Amino acid sequence: MAAAAVVAPQAEASESWYLALLGFAEHFRTSSPPKIRLCVHCLQAVFQFKPPQRIEARTHLQLGSVLYHHTKNSELARQHLEKAWLISQQIPQFEDVKFEAASLLSELYCLENSVDAAKPLLRKAIQISQQTPYWHCRLLFQLAQLHTLEKDLVSACDLLGVGAEYARVVGSEYTRALFLLSKGMLLLMERKLQEVHPLLTLCGQIVENWQGNPIQKESLRVFFLVLQVTHYLDAGQVKSVKPCLKQLQQCIQTISTLHDDEILPSNPADLFHWLPKEHMCVLVYLVTVMHSMQAGYLEKAQKYTDKALMQLEKLKMLDSSPILSSFQVILLEHIIMCRLVTGHKATALHEISQVCQLCQQSPRLFSNHAAQLHTLLGLYCISVNCMDNAEAQFTTALRLTTHQELWTFIVTNLASVYIREGNRHQEVLYSLLERINPDHNFPVSSHCLRAAAFYIRGLFSFFQGRYNEAKRFLRETLKMSNAEDLNRLTACSLVLLGHIFYVLGNHRESNNMVVPAMQLASKIPDMSVQLWSSALLRDLNKACGNTIDAHEAAQMHQNFSQQLLQDHIEACSLPEHNLTTWTDGSPPVQFQAQNGPTTSLASLL
Repeated sequence: MAAAAVVAPQAEASESWYLALLGFAEHFRTSSPPKIRLCVHCLQAVFQFKPPQRIEARTHLQLGSVLYHHTKNSELARQHLEKAWLISQQIPQFEDVKFEAASLLSELYCLENSVDAAKPLLRKAIQISQQTPYWHCRLLFQLAQLHTLEKDLVSACDLLGVGAEYARVVGSEYTRALFLLSKGMLLLMERKLQEVHPLLTLCGQIVENWQGNPIQKESLRVFFLVLQVTHYLDAGQVKSVKPCLKQLQQCIQTISTLHDDEILPSNPADLFHWLPKEHMCVLVYLVTVMHSMQAGYLEKAQKYTDKALMQLEKLKMLDSSPILSSFQVILLEHIIMCRLVTGHKATALHEISQVCQLCQQSPRLFSNHAAQLHTLLGLYCISVNCMDNAEAQFTTALRLTTHQELWTFIVTNLASVYIREGNRHQEVLYSLLERINPDHNFPVSSHCLRAAAFYIRGLFSFFQGRYNEAKRFLRETLKMSNAEDLNRLTACSLVLLGHIFYVLGNHRESNNMVVPAMQLASKIPDMSVQLWSSALLRDLNKACGNTIDAHEAAQMHQNFSQQLLQDHIEACSLPEHNLTTWTDGSPPVQFQAQNGPTTSLASLL
């Protein structure tokens, strides 16, 4: 009995010193500002007491976590996490420490570009975690994400499929849906559309049948609908997507009225959520902007971009999640295209500079958006008539992209540059036009891009003086753009058809094309088409002897010319205009001021 009495107090003392040091460490960690050095000292002091293995492993995990999240000492963090992982594997029923150490350590390896060390670690953790549903699912998601970042989407899809089946076996339909929706997202990225359709149908059934936490159910619906909407938009089906988009907008309104339920799910495999509510709101704004941009509702795109960017600024003050910067870049990419159409080139240039700054802060973001950035600069160069720079930007973008839709978009715009340049690039132009031939073997399934390819063919035939051929192509564009409410393509096709009929002397038919082109261009608003239409209306009315109407159209044309000219001069005078010459490496950090515009203004007058 005496021996037992001596041991008991020792055990309690061991427990009390540990709890005291832990309490101090947590106090210093949560101080304002945090006193991380003192927190680390307290945790390191635990080892002075030669603690039992469970305390030793947990302390190594805590030290690794604090050093990883709050310091730049990744080497020391790695050492502690490796020890936590090693020791915890020898201790039975110590899953939380074991798998958290594996998860954090693999994150750290990836941060140090040691992906080859992270993969086997995660695979082993997955292998030994099958009796722990939460960790098994979480580690499967983590390894799938790692393969996705490496662009190995096949391996990522396989893992997500394994996760979906495991979730079904352990009775978690909610997490099964998350795995399947994630797999659907990757299949969409891979353009495996035949596999996507049955998968999304199955997901829709699971989501509708699942009865659980209302916020979790609605977040699954948002994920499902976002995939459906982006699938339609990728296919250029702006009209067909409207019912899905409306459902998505209603769904996010429902979520914003629901209160977060603190009750934890009874199934540990259900302890996941796709995105925080606030992030979902921004995402819905983002897909709404994408739709408005494609449909040619540019004022609506501007309105939702402003809302989304305001929300993002608030979120970024409290949240450093990299997905917020991705959302911001994609929003800016779309609004930049809107600015160029509406005749706000200087503002577009400022926003291109903003994208450069965001990309400078994150190598991964730059890697994912470099091609888009050069494409935007190419579009800007066209708008200020710097055709050589536009060619260089598009050529750079083509070198950087593997995305088929983006490749097709770039080639279409590069072809338009060569068409405007006349006979300088005939062989290259013929080669490009053949690669985006809308009549056969078109490289992508996008309705919108195929309609645009018909327009480019029509433009080329017009410049070649082959007017009947041009009319055939443009009528095909009109048919396709009317079917899916592609307003900009409709306006461009109408004004070019009007121009052809004017050249052929058919003034009545020309007027029938140009008037609706002008109305649609004013609604978008598309400044270049308005300029072109007003010039045609002026000449048409003059030819028909309608002096008053001709004078009115001439005045309109003069106003549009002045607006575009002032904006042109302002844009070309900005230091950021030097970005037009950047075609290699990371975006430049600083810009030299311009002495004045260095481009021809003739095309605007």
